[in-house]
Amino acid sequence: MKFSVDRDVLADAVAWTSRAVPARPPVPVLAGVRIVADDTGTVRLASFDYEVSARSEFAADVETPGEVLVSGRLLREIANALPHKPVQFVLDGTKVAVTCGAARFTLATMPVDQYPTLPEFPAQSGTIDGTEFQRAVSQVTSAASRDETLPILTGVRMEIDGSNISLLATDRYRLALRELSWKPSAPDASAVALIRAKTLNETAKSLSAGDVTVALSAGQGVDLVGFEAGGLVTTSLLMDGDYPQVRRLFPDESPITAVVKTSDLIEATKRVALVAERNSSVRLAFTEGEVTLDAGQTDDAQASEALECTLNGEPIVVAFNPAFLLDGLNALGSDYVQLGFTQDTKPVEFVGLDKPGGTIASEFRYLLVPIRIAS
Repeated sequence: MKFSVDRDVLADAVAWTSRAVPARPPVPVLAGVRIVADDTGTVRLASFDYEVSARSEFAADVETPGEVLVSGRLLREIANALPHKPVQFVLDGTKVAVTCGAARFTLATMPVDQYPTLPEFPAQSGTIDGTEFQRAVSQVTSAASRDETLPILTGVRMEIDGSNISLLATDRYRLALRELSWKPSAPDASAVALIRAKTLNETAKSLSAGDVTVALSAGQGVDLVGFEAGGLVTTSLLMDGDYPQVRRLFPDESPITAVVKTSDLIEATKRVALVAERNSSVRLAFTEGEVTLDAGQTDDAQASEALECTLNGEPIVVAFNPAFLLDGLNALGSDYVQLGFTQDTKPVEFVGLDKPGGTIASEFRYLLVPIRIAS
C-alpha cells in the first residue's frame, strides 16, 4: 500500500474515525483503525467497538492499493502533530511509514484479517439540516442522565412522525423536549428509537455542515441508527428498554408565569451560586416586577440579587439546583425566558421568548423539578 494525501484532509478523517476506537478494547484489534486504499484513488478509514462504528473516505494519490490496521490512538496523535504538508503512507512488510516533510513515523501493523466486519448502513429514512440537528441535539442532551446505574436515562428518545422529529431526554430531575422538521423518505414515516446521548451529541457536532442522512433499522433484526454527511458515516446500536412516558409531564397550562431576560438570569445565577454549598439550591422569589435570587444558608456567606421581571399571577418562591437551572437557560438560546408554574413544588416549564409578550419558541421546552424549601 502506498498513497499520498493533504495533511488536513487526513487529520479530519482520522479525527472522525478514531472516535469509535474504545479506550479499553475487549480484543486488541479493536484498538486499531482500518485503512483501505483502492485503485480508484479513494482511501477509506474505519473503526468499530461492537456498538458504534465510524467510517470516512477521501480522495488520495494511490500508487499501490492495499489494506492495513494500525493503532487508532497513535494515528490520531500523529495526524494532529504533522506539519501542514503532503503526507505519504507506505506499507513495508509489517510496518507503515508515515512521512510528512522532514517528519517520519513508523507504525506497527495489526492483523487486519482478525478485524470484525462492520455493520451495514441501514436504509435511508430521511435527511435533516445539519446545523439545526446539531442545535437540537445539544439542547436535549443537556438533560440526559450521566448515571450509568440507570442506563436507559443516558439515552435520547427519538420519535419520528411524518415530517416531524421529537427528541426527548430526562435524568428524573429535568426533562427536555425538542421538536424539529426533516425530509423523510416516505411521507408516512413513523419510528421510535433510543440513542445513546453521548454518541448522538458527538455525531451531531461533527456532522453540522450541510444535510445529514438519517437511517434507522429499528425492528428489523439488529436495531441500528446511522448518520452520514460529506463522506463521514457512523452507525450505533440502539438501546434496549422501555423509556418512561415523560411527555405527559409537561403541563397543559400554567396559571402563573414569569418572564425574565435570559442573559441577566444566567449571570445572576452564576454570581449568587458562588456561595451555594455543594448540592444546595438557589432560591428565586417572584413578585410583581421583580425576581430576587438568593443562596447561602450558613453564616459564612450569603448572596442575593434582584432582577426585573414580568409576573402574571400570584407571587411564588421556588428553589433550583443552580447547575440544572443554568443548563436549561443556556439551552434555550433566546433573549427572554418564560417560566410557567402550577405549584411551588411542581416542575417548572421553561420556554424561550423573543421579547416580553412576544411569540413563544415552543419547539424547545425544558422542565425542571424544584428543590423543596425547608419551612
